[in-house]
Amino acid sequence: MPGVFQLSVDERLDHEADRLEALGIPAVILFGLPATKDEIGSENFAPDGIVQRALRRLRVRHPDLLLITDVCCCEYTTHGHCGLIRDGTVDNDATLEILGRVAVSHAEAGADIVAPSGMMDGMVTAIRTALDSAGFQSCSVLSYAVKYASAFYGPFREAADSAPAFGDRRQYQMDPANVREAVLEAGLDEAEGADFLMVKPALAYLDVIRAVREKTKLPLVAYNVSGEYAMLKAAAQRGWIDERRAVLEALTGMRRAGADAIITYYAAEVAGWLQESESTR
Repeated sequence: MPGVFQLSVDERLDHEADRLEALGIPAVILFGLPATKDEIGSENFAPDGIVQRALRRLRVRHPDLLLITDVCCCEYTTHGHCGLIRDGTVDNDATLEILGRVAVSHAEAGADIVAPSGMMDGMVTAIRTALDSAGFQSCSVLSYAVKYASAFYGPFREAADSAPAFGDRRQYQMDPANVREAVLEAGLDEAEGADFLMVKPALAYLDVIRAVREKTKLPLVAYNVSGEYAMLKAAAQRGWIDERRAVLEALTGMRRAGADAIITYYAAEVAGWLQESESTR
């Protein structure tokens, strides 16, 4: 993904946070690339894990930045799946305890919002219970409530080395043809205590964003994923599209469909474009 980089927990992280804050971007979501992987993803909930160290550094140096963390197992496990493996398949219930530990470790390090992305049944209840029991009632939960088994995740999986070592994720991620399940899943996560809901991907799922928007009053987030970013970026680099106009049109479509917020790899560029537009008025 051109223009998107892995950052070490040092001055590079500080410089990037400084840049984003100067552009008026109020929040970041952190994904970790561990030094080592194992069957249960131990670094995912380790006090000195990569995300935990990043959170502590950002919390001290950038106190006004809203810190969100991805809570999942895929980047930390040797098998690359979003949950613990038992007899060759993902064990949903065994994974819930791990997700609770991860969320608490992130809250302890300074996370404002934890965002479970593994599509495990009951994940919001498990995380909310773990956070409350540990005294982190003010830490919010942004649930990847509607996450499809999509081909658009490819660039991220390559960058994060998180592709499954066997099989795929259709056991727990959703069928792209099914919108009714999206409404059901969003409703279940809202009932379990989610503070925000997400639809992922966004660009090919604007109808899903609208369907969920019509069923909930919770803040709704659209995730403009890596493949969507890469398509527009590649086309722009080849001179096939006007990048600025195309990106703003796509993001406007997500807002029009009902998203209150958008997670996008284009955030810094868009913020810069908007600043330019304000300065020329």
